[in-house]
Amino acid sequence: MNAPATTELPVVVIGAGPVGLAAAAHLIDQGVEPLVLEAGQAAGAAVREWSHVRLFSTWGEVIDPAAEKLLAPTGWTRPDPAAYPSGGDWAESYLRPLADVLGDRVRLDTTVTGVSRTGRDRIVDAGREQQPFVVHVAHADGREERLFARAVIDASGTWATPSPAGGSGLAALGERAAADRITYRVPDLRDPAVRARFAGRRTAVIGSGASAFTALAYLADLAESDDGSGTKGVWILRRGISGSTFGGGTADQLPARGALGLAAKAAVDEGHADAVTGFRTEAIERDTDGRLVLAGEDGRRLDPVDEVIVLTGFRPDLSFLGELRLGLDERLQAPVALAPLIDPNQHSCGTVYPHGHRELSHPEQGVYLVGMKAYGRAPTFLAMTGYEQVRSVAAAIAGDLASADRVELTLPETGVCGGAGLFDAPDTQQAGDGGGCCAPAPRLVQLGAPAAAGAATDQAPAGGCCGS
Repeated sequence: MNAPATTELPVVVIGAGPVGLAAAAHLIDQGVEPLVLEAGQAAGAAVREWSHVRLFSTWGEVIDPAAEKLLAPTGWTRPDPAAYPSGGDWAESYLRPLADVLGDRVRLDTTVTGVSRTGRDRIVDAGREQQPFVVHVAHADGREERLFARAVIDASGTWATPSPAGGSGLAALGERAAADRITYRVPDLRDPAVRARFAGRRTAVIGSGASAFTALAYLADLAESDDGSGTKGVWILRRGISGSTFGGGTADQLPARGALGLAAKAAVDEGHADAVTGFRTEAIERDTDGRLVLAGEDGRRLDPVDEVIVLTGFRPDLSFLGELRLGLDERLQAPVALAPLIDPNQHSCGTVYPHGHRELSHPEQGVYLVGMKAYGRAPTFLAMTGYEQVRSVAAAIAGDLASADRVELTLPETGVCGGAGLFDAPDTQQAGDGGGCCAPAPRLVQLGAPAAAGAATDQAPAGGCCGS
Protein backbone atom coordinates (compact mmCIF):
# COMPACT_ATOMS: atom_id res chain seq x y z
CA MET A 1 0.00 0.00 0.00
CA ASN A 2 1.41 3.40 -0.98
CA ALA A 3 1.38 6.17 1.61
CA PRO A 4 -0.76 9.26 0.85
CA ALA A 5 0.86 12.60 0.07
CA THR A 6 2.35 14.07 3.25
CA THR A 7 0.27 17.26 3.13
CA GLU A 8 -2.95 15.22 3.25
CA LEU A 9 -1.95 13.43 6.44
CA PRO A 10 -2.74 14.26 10.07
CA VAL A 11 -0.19 14.98 12.76
CA VAL A 12 -0.02 11.97 15.06
CA VAL A 13 0.04 12.92 18.74
CA ILE A 14 1.13 10.12 21.07
CA GLY A 15 -0.67 10.33 24.41
CA ALA A 16 -4.03 11.79 25.44
CA GLY A 17 -2.80 13.40 28.62
CA PRO A 18 -2.89 17.13 29.40
CA VAL A 19 -0.12 18.06 26.97
CA GLY A 20 -1.16 15.65 24.21
CA LEU A 21 -4.74 16.94 24.19
CA ALA A 22 -3.45 20.52 24.30
CA ALA A 23 -1.29 19.72 21.27
CA ALA A 24 -4.40 18.54 19.41
CA ALA A 25 -6.25 21.74 20.37
CA HIS A 26 -3.41 23.94 19.13
CA LEU A 27 -3.13 21.98 15.87
CA ILE A 28 -6.85 22.50 15.24
CA ASP A 29 -6.41 26.18 16.01
CA GLN A 30 -3.74 26.25 13.29
CA GLY A 31 -5.96 24.42 10.79
CA VAL A 32 -3.99 21.17 11.04
CA GLU A 33 -5.75 17.85 11.65
CA PRO A 34 -4.51 15.85 14.67
CA LEU A 35 -4.83 12.15 15.46
CA VAL A 36 -4.27 11.37 19.14
CA LEU A 37 -3.26 7.82 20.08
CA GLU A 38 -3.75 6.81 23.72
CA ALA A 39 -2.67 3.46 25.15
CA GLY A 40 -5.07 3.71 28.10
CA GLN A 41 -8.80 3.16 28.27
CA ALA A 42 -9.58 6.83 28.87
CA ALA A 43 -8.07 10.24 28.27
CA GLY A 44 -5.63 11.14 31.03
CA ALA A 45 -5.04 7.48 31.89
CA ALA A 46 -1.77 8.25 33.67
CA VAL A 47 -3.29 11.18 35.58
CA ARG A 48 -6.08 8.89 36.74
CA GLU A 49 -3.52 6.62 38.39
CA TRP A 50 -2.71 9.42 40.82
CA SER A 51 -6.25 10.73 41.07
CA HIS A 52 -5.95 10.90 44.88
CA VAL A 53 -3.03 13.36 44.77
CA ARG A 54 -3.77 17.09 44.78
CA LEU A 55 -1.85 19.26 42.33
CA PHE A 56 0.27 22.13 43.64
CA SER A 57 -0.85 24.19 40.65
CA THR A 58 -4.25 25.88 40.55
CA TRP A 59 -6.95 25.31 37.93
CA GLY A 60 -5.88 28.59 36.34
CA GLU A 61 -2.44 27.11 35.66
CA VAL A 62 -3.48 23.70 34.28
CA ILE A 63 -6.06 24.65 31.62
CA ASP A 64 -4.64 25.29 28.17
CA PRO A 65 -6.05 28.37 26.35
CA ALA A 66 -6.58 26.60 23.00
CA ALA A 67 -8.30 23.71 24.78
CA GLU A 68 -10.57 26.13 26.62
CA LYS A 69 -11.45 27.69 23.28
CA LEU A 70 -12.68 24.28 22.08
CA LEU A 71 -14.58 23.60 25.29
CA ALA A 72 -16.36 26.96 25.60
CA PRO A 73 -19.08 26.36 22.95
CA THR A 74 -20.08 23.07 24.61
CA GLY A 75 -21.37 24.75 27.76
CA TRP A 76 -18.37 23.53 29.75
CA THR A 77 -18.01 25.31 33.07
CA ARG A 78 -14.52 26.46 33.89
CA PRO A 79 -13.53 25.49 37.44
CA ASP A 80 -12.56 28.15 39.95
CA PRO A 81 -9.13 29.27 38.70
CA ALA A 82 -7.85 29.75 42.26
CA ALA A 83 -8.79 26.23 43.44
CA TYR A 84 -6.40 23.27 43.53
CA PRO A 85 -7.63 20.18 41.65
CA SER A 86 -6.73 16.60 42.43
CA GLY A 87 -5.56 14.34 39.64
CA GLY A 88 -9.07 12.91 39.52
CA ASP A 89 -10.60 16.37 39.24
CA TRP A 90 -8.22 17.27 36.41
CA ALA A 91 -9.07 14.10 34.51
CA GLU A 92 -12.85 14.23 34.95
CA SER A 93 -13.55 17.95 34.82
CA TYR A 94 -11.12 18.90 32.06
CA LEU A 95 -9.40 16.04 30.20
CA ARG A 96 -12.50 13.90 29.66
CA PRO A 97 -14.62 16.79 28.29
CA LEU A 98 -11.72 17.87 26.08
CA ALA A 99 -11.32 14.38 24.65
CA ASP A 100 -15.08 14.25 24.06
CA VAL A 101 -14.90 17.49 22.06
CA LEU A 102 -12.07 16.06 19.97
CA GLY A 103 -14.24 13.01 19.27
CA ASP A 104 -12.87 10.55 16.71
CA ARG A 105 -9.59 12.41 16.64
CA VAL A 106 -8.75 10.54 19.87
CA ARG A 107 -8.27 6.76 19.70
CA LEU A 108 -8.14 4.91 23.00
CA ASP A 109 -6.65 1.47 23.76
CA THR A 110 -4.12 2.13 21.00
CA THR A 111 -0.45 1.55 21.87
CA VAL A 112 2.27 2.93 19.62
CA THR A 113 4.86 0.21 19.06
CA GLY A 114 7.11 1.94 16.53
CA VAL A 115 7.65 5.13 14.51
CA SER A 116 9.76 5.48 11.37
CA ARG A 117 9.86 7.07 7.93
CA THR A 118 7.89 5.18 5.31
CA GLY A 119 10.28 2.83 3.52
CA ARG A 120 13.33 4.23 5.35
CA ASP A 121 15.02 2.84 8.44
CA ARG A 122 17.26 5.18 10.40
CA ILE A 123 20.28 4.39 8.18
CA VAL A 124 18.84 5.51 4.84
CA ASP A 125 19.41 9.12 3.72
CA ALA A 126 17.97 9.11 0.20
CA GLY A 127 14.63 10.90 -0.02
CA ARG A 128 14.15 10.61 3.72
CA GLU A 129 12.58 13.98 4.43
CA GLN A 130 10.09 13.59 1.59
CA GLN A 131 8.65 10.41 3.09
CA PRO A 132 5.75 10.57 5.55
CA PHE A 133 6.08 9.02 8.96
CA VAL A 134 4.70 5.54 9.53
CA VAL A 135 3.35 4.71 12.98
CA HIS A 136 2.77 1.10 14.02
CA VAL A 137 0.10 0.56 16.66
CA ALA A 138 -1.35 -2.36 18.58
CA HIS A 139 -5.00 -2.35 19.64
CA ALA A 140 -6.37 -3.83 22.83
CA ASP A 141 -7.94 -6.72 20.89
CA GLY A 142 -4.57 -7.71 19.46
CA ARG A 143 -4.99 -6.12 16.03
CA GLU A 144 -2.01 -4.33 14.56
CA GLU A 145 -2.21 -1.36 12.23
CA ARG A 146 0.02 1.14 10.53
CA LEU A 147 -0.87 4.79 10.25
CA PHE A 148 0.76 7.59 8.28
CA ALA A 149 1.53 11.10 9.53
CA ARG A 150 2.99 14.38 8.29
CA ALA A 151 4.59 14.94 11.72
CA VAL A 152 4.75 13.19 15.09
CA ILE A 153 4.38 14.82 18.51
CA ASP A 154 5.31 12.44 21.32
CA ALA A 155 3.47 13.53 24.48
CA SER A 156 3.44 10.06 26.03
CA GLY A 157 5.13 11.25 29.21
CA THR A 158 7.29 9.17 31.53
CA TRP A 159 4.74 7.81 34.02
CA ALA A 160 5.07 4.22 32.80
CA THR A 161 8.84 4.13 33.36
CA PRO A 162 9.70 5.08 36.95
CA SER A 163 13.33 5.07 38.02
CA PRO A 164 14.46 2.25 40.31
CA ALA A 165 15.61 2.23 43.91
CA GLY A 166 19.23 1.52 43.04
CA GLY A 167 21.57 4.45 43.58
CA SER A 168 23.45 3.77 40.33
CA GLY A 169 20.34 4.12 38.16
CA LEU A 170 19.97 0.35 37.86
CA ALA A 171 17.53 -1.75 39.84
CA ALA A 172 19.02 -2.69 43.21
CA LEU A 173 19.96 -6.32 43.58
CA GLY A 174 16.82 -8.09 44.75
CA GLU A 175 14.55 -5.18 43.79
CA ARG A 176 12.59 -7.18 41.23
CA ALA A 177 12.29 -10.16 43.58
CA ALA A 178 10.82 -7.87 46.25
CA ALA A 179 8.22 -6.40 43.89
CA ASP A 180 5.35 -7.57 46.12
CA ARG A 181 6.54 -5.14 48.83
CA ILE A 182 7.56 -2.22 46.59
CA THR A 183 5.47 0.50 44.95
CA TYR A 184 6.69 3.26 42.64
CA ARG A 185 3.68 5.50 43.20
CA VAL A 186 2.33 7.61 46.06
CA PRO A 187 -0.13 5.20 47.71
CA ASP A 188 -3.81 6.08 47.95
CA LEU A 189 -4.38 5.66 51.67
CA ARG A 190 -8.11 6.33 51.26
CA ASP A 191 -8.42 2.90 49.65
CA PRO A 192 -9.12 0.44 52.52
CA ALA A 193 -6.91 -2.29 51.05
CA VAL A 194 -4.00 0.09 50.48
CA ARG A 195 -4.49 1.67 53.89
CA ALA A 196 -4.34 -1.75 55.56
CA ARG A 197 -1.09 -2.47 53.75
CA PHE A 198 0.66 0.53 55.35
CA ALA A 199 -1.19 1.02 58.65
CA GLY A 200 0.95 0.13 61.65
CA ARG A 201 3.84 -0.77 59.35
CA ARG A 202 7.35 0.55 58.88
CA THR A 203 7.77 1.97 55.37
CA ALA A 204 10.89 3.20 53.60
CA VAL A 205 10.37 6.19 51.27
CA ILE A 206 13.22 6.58 48.77
CA GLY A 207 13.35 9.97 47.02
CA SER A 208 13.74 13.69 47.67
CA GLY A 209 11.14 15.44 45.53
CA ALA A 210 7.51 16.50 45.79
CA SER A 211 6.25 12.91 45.49
CA ALA A 212 8.41 11.83 48.43
CA PHE A 213 7.15 14.82 50.44
CA THR A 214 3.58 13.77 49.67
CA ALA A 215 4.16 10.16 50.68
CA LEU A 216 5.76 11.20 53.97
CA ALA A 217 2.87 13.56 54.73
CA TYR A 218 0.33 10.82 53.94
CA LEU A 219 2.11 8.35 56.22
CA ALA A 220 2.22 10.96 58.99
CA ASP A 221 -1.53 11.53 58.66
CA LEU A 222 -2.07 7.78 58.83
CA ALA A 223 0.11 7.54 61.96
CA GLU A 224 -2.08 10.13 63.68
CA SER A 225 -5.35 8.41 62.76
CA ASP A 226 -7.27 5.95 64.92
CA ASP A 227 -6.40 2.98 62.71
CA GLY A 228 -2.79 3.95 61.99
CA SER A 229 -1.08 3.57 65.35
CA GLY A 230 2.51 2.40 64.91
CA THR A 231 2.85 3.66 61.33
CA LYS A 232 6.41 4.84 60.75
CA GLY A 233 8.27 6.27 57.76
CA VAL A 234 11.97 5.89 57.04
CA TRP A 235 13.07 8.57 54.59
CA ILE A 236 16.01 7.45 52.44
CA LEU A 237 18.04 10.34 51.01
CA ARG A 238 20.97 9.92 48.65
CA ARG A 239 22.35 13.25 49.79
CA GLY A 240 22.66 15.01 53.12
CA ILE A 241 20.32 17.49 54.75
CA SER A 242 20.70 21.00 53.34
CA GLY A 243 18.77 24.23 53.02
CA SER A 244 17.06 22.79 49.93
CA THR A 245 16.03 19.42 51.34
CA PHE A 246 12.50 20.47 52.26
CA GLY A 247 11.96 22.65 49.19
CA GLY A 248 11.40 26.40 49.11
CA GLY A 249 8.80 26.64 51.86
CA THR A 250 7.15 30.04 52.05
CA ALA A 251 9.49 31.40 49.34
CA ASP A 252 8.05 29.06 46.71
CA GLN A 253 5.90 31.06 44.29
CA LEU A 254 3.59 28.04 44.12
CA PRO A 255 2.45 28.03 47.76
CA ALA A 256 1.04 24.50 47.66
CA ARG A 257 4.36 23.15 46.39
CA GLY A 258 6.19 24.88 49.21
CA ALA A 259 3.67 23.48 51.68
CA LEU A 260 4.53 19.92 50.61
CA GLY A 261 8.10 20.33 51.82
CA LEU A 262 6.91 21.88 55.05
CA ALA A 263 4.58 18.92 55.58
CA ALA A 264 7.49 16.51 55.09
CA LYS A 265 9.56 18.49 57.58
CA ALA A 266 6.68 18.35 60.06
CA ALA A 267 6.50 14.56 59.63
CA VAL A 268 10.16 14.35 60.64
CA ASP A 269 9.95 16.92 63.44
CA GLU A 270 6.95 15.17 64.97
CA GLY A 271 8.64 11.77 64.93
CA HIS A 272 6.51 10.12 62.27
CA ALA A 273 9.54 9.64 60.03
CA ASP A 274 13.24 9.12 60.55
CA ALA A 275 15.77 9.96 57.86
CA VAL A 276 18.83 8.16 56.62
CA THR A 277 21.15 10.46 54.69
CA GLY A 278 23.90 9.81 52.16
CA PHE A 279 22.45 6.35 51.51
CA ARG A 280 22.58 4.81 48.04
CA THR A 281 20.67 1.56 47.87
CA GLU A 282 22.68 -1.31 46.43
CA ALA A 283 20.53 -4.30 47.41
CA ILE A 284 17.13 -5.14 48.84
CA GLU A 285 17.15 -8.35 50.82
CA ARG A 286 14.61 -10.29 52.89
CA ASP A 287 15.13 -11.20 56.52
CA THR A 288 13.87 -14.41 58.07
CA ASP A 289 10.42 -12.86 58.64
CA GLY A 290 10.09 -11.78 55.01
CA ARG A 291 10.63 -8.10 55.78
CA LEU A 292 12.92 -6.04 53.57
CA VAL A 293 16.43 -4.93 54.47
CA LEU A 294 18.02 -2.12 52.45
CA ALA A 295 21.78 -2.43 51.98
CA GLY A 296 23.81 0.60 50.93
CA GLU A 297 26.83 0.98 48.69
CA ASP A 298 28.83 2.03 51.77
CA GLY A 299 28.11 -1.25 53.56
CA ARG A 300 25.35 0.00 55.86
CA ARG A 301 22.33 -2.24 56.36
CA LEU A 302 19.16 -0.60 57.65
CA ASP A 303 16.67 -2.01 60.08
CA PRO A 304 13.95 -4.10 58.36
CA VAL A 305 10.92 -2.42 56.83
CA ASP A 306 7.58 -3.86 55.79
CA GLU A 307 7.11 -1.81 52.61
CA VAL A 308 9.19 0.37 50.27
CA ILE A 309 7.92 3.36 48.29
CA VAL A 310 10.37 4.26 45.52
CA LEU A 311 9.94 7.85 44.28
CA THR A 312 13.24 8.51 42.53
CA GLY A 313 11.83 10.13 39.40
CA PHE A 314 11.00 8.90 35.93
CA ARG A 315 12.78 8.32 32.65
CA PRO A 316 11.57 8.39 29.03
CA ASP A 317 10.67 5.24 27.12
CA LEU A 318 12.52 5.64 23.82
CA SER A 319 12.13 2.03 22.67
CA PHE A 320 9.46 2.72 20.04
CA LEU A 321 11.42 5.65 18.59
CA GLY A 322 14.50 3.60 17.72
CA GLU A 323 14.21 4.12 13.94
CA LEU A 324 14.12 7.90 14.22
CA ARG A 325 17.15 10.18 14.29
CA LEU A 326 16.80 11.90 17.65
CA GLY A 327 19.23 14.42 19.09
CA LEU A 328 19.22 13.74 22.83
CA ASP A 329 21.48 14.94 25.60
CA GLU A 330 23.67 12.10 26.86
CA ARG A 331 22.75 12.76 30.49
CA LEU A 332 19.14 13.88 30.63
CA GLN A 333 17.83 12.17 27.47
CA ALA A 334 16.19 15.49 26.67
CA PRO A 335 16.55 17.35 23.33
CA VAL A 336 20.11 18.66 23.04
CA ALA A 337 19.15 22.34 22.82
CA LEU A 338 16.73 22.10 25.77
CA ALA A 339 18.95 20.14 28.15
CA PRO A 340 21.17 23.04 29.34
CA LEU A 341 18.07 25.03 30.28
CA ILE A 342 16.68 22.33 32.58
CA ASP A 343 19.79 20.48 33.80
CA PRO A 344 19.28 19.76 37.53
CA ASN A 345 23.06 19.74 37.95
CA GLN A 346 22.87 23.50 37.37
CA HIS A 347 19.31 24.63 38.02
CA SER A 348 16.71 23.95 40.66
CA CYS A 349 15.10 27.36 41.13
CA GLY A 350 12.34 26.56 38.65
CA THR A 351 13.42 29.28 36.21
CA VAL A 352 13.27 27.81 32.71
CA TYR A 353 14.14 30.03 29.79
CA PRO A 354 11.42 30.37 27.15
CA HIS A 355 11.64 27.49 24.71
CA GLY A 356 9.63 26.10 21.84
CA HIS A 357 9.94 24.26 18.55
CA ARG A 358 13.59 25.11 17.94
CA GLU A 359 14.78 23.71 21.26
CA LEU A 360 12.48 20.70 20.84
CA SER A 361 13.50 19.80 17.28
CA HIS A 362 15.64 16.84 16.25
CA PRO A 363 17.79 15.84 13.27
CA GLU A 364 14.65 13.97 12.14
CA GLN A 365 12.57 16.91 10.98
CA GLY A 366 8.92 16.79 11.97
CA VAL A 367 9.42 14.87 15.22
CA TYR A 368 8.93 16.57 18.59
CA LEU A 369 9.12 15.22 22.13
CA VAL A 370 6.97 17.45 24.35
CA GLY A 371 5.70 17.60 27.91
CA MET A 372 7.41 15.42 30.51
CA LYS A 373 8.93 13.38 27.68
CA ALA A 374 10.83 16.49 26.55
CA TYR A 375 12.42 16.83 29.99
CA GLY A 376 13.87 13.32 29.84
CA ARG A 377 15.08 12.57 33.36
CA ALA A 378 14.92 16.17 34.57
CA PRO A 379 12.34 16.95 37.30
CA THR A 380 10.14 19.95 38.11
CA PHE A 381 7.99 20.01 35.00
CA LEU A 382 4.86 22.18 35.03
CA ALA A 383 1.79 21.83 32.81
CA MET A 384 2.09 25.43 31.63
CA THR A 385 5.53 24.58 30.23
CA GLY A 386 4.02 21.81 28.11
CA TYR A 387 1.17 24.01 26.91
CA GLU A 388 3.59 26.63 25.65
CA GLN A 389 5.74 23.94 24.04
CA VAL A 390 2.87 22.56 21.96
CA ARG A 391 1.59 26.00 21.03
CA SER A 392 4.98 26.73 19.47
CA VAL A 393 5.29 23.29 17.86
CA ALA A 394 1.80 23.43 16.33
CA ALA A 395 2.58 26.83 14.83
CA ALA A 396 5.84 25.52 13.40
CA ILE A 397 4.14 22.52 11.82
CA ALA A 398 1.57 24.86 10.28
CA GLY A 399 4.35 27.00 8.85
CA ASP A 400 3.67 30.02 11.06
CA LEU A 401 7.26 30.54 12.18
CA ALA A 402 6.62 34.06 13.47
CA SER A 403 4.16 32.67 16.00
CA ALA A 404 6.28 29.58 16.67
CA ASP A 405 9.31 31.67 17.55
CA ARG A 406 7.36 34.05 19.80
CA VAL A 407 7.72 31.93 22.89
CA GLU A 408 6.68 33.42 26.21
CA LEU A 409 7.00 31.45 29.41
CA THR A 410 7.36 32.72 32.96
CA LEU A 411 7.48 30.01 35.57
CA PRO A 412 7.11 30.45 39.33
CA GLU A 413 10.36 29.96 41.20
CA THR A 414 10.70 27.13 43.68
CA GLY A 415 12.54 29.08 46.33
CA VAL A 416 15.10 26.26 46.31
CA CYS A 417 18.74 27.17 45.83
CA GLY A 418 21.51 25.37 44.03
CA GLY A 419 21.69 22.41 41.69
CA ALA A 420 20.65 18.89 42.59
CA GLY A 421 23.93 17.57 41.24
CA LEU A 422 25.88 19.80 43.60
CA PHE A 423 23.91 18.74 46.64
CA ASP A 424 24.34 15.09 45.71
CA ALA A 425 27.80 15.33 47.26
CA PRO A 426 27.10 15.35 51.02
CA ASP A 427 30.05 17.54 51.99
CA THR A 428 29.65 20.16 49.26
CA GLN A 429 28.66 23.74 50.03
CA GLN A 430 28.00 26.58 47.66
CA ALA A 431 30.26 29.56 47.66
CA GLY A 432 28.71 32.78 48.85
CA ASP A 433 28.48 35.30 51.62
CA GLY A 434 25.81 33.47 53.57
CA GLY A 435 22.86 35.53 52.39
CA GLY A 436 20.77 36.56 49.44
CA CYS A 437 19.37 33.12 48.68
CA CYS A 438 15.90 32.28 47.41
CA ALA A 439 14.58 31.37 50.84
CA PRO A 440 15.72 31.65 54.42
CA ALA A 441 17.91 28.66 55.17
CA PRO A 442 16.13 26.23 57.49
CA ARG A 443 17.93 25.24 60.62
CA LEU A 444 20.01 22.08 60.41
CA VAL A 445 17.70 19.20 61.24
CA GLN A 446 19.01 16.35 63.35
CA LEU A 447 17.37 13.16 62.20
CA GLY A 448 17.55 9.85 64.01
CA ALA A 449 20.85 8.22 64.91
CA PRO A 450 24.11 9.90 63.89
CA ALA A 451 25.13 9.09 60.33
CA ALA A 452 28.01 6.73 59.73
CA ALA A 453 31.41 8.12 58.79
CA GLY A 454 31.47 9.39 55.24
CA ALA A 455 27.79 10.38 55.33
CA ALA A 456 28.16 13.84 56.82
CA THR A 457 25.14 16.10 56.88
CA ASP A 458 25.06 19.20 54.66
CA GLN A 459 25.07 22.66 56.08
CA ALA A 460 22.60 25.13 54.62
CA PRO A 461 23.91 26.51 51.31
CA ALA A 462 24.75 30.17 50.87
CA GLY A 463 23.39 32.69 48.40
CA GLY A 464 23.82 33.75 44.83
CA CYS A 465 22.13 30.68 43.33
CA CYS A 466 18.95 31.87 41.71
CA GLY A 467 20.64 34.02 39.13
CA SER A 468 22.83 31.18 37.89
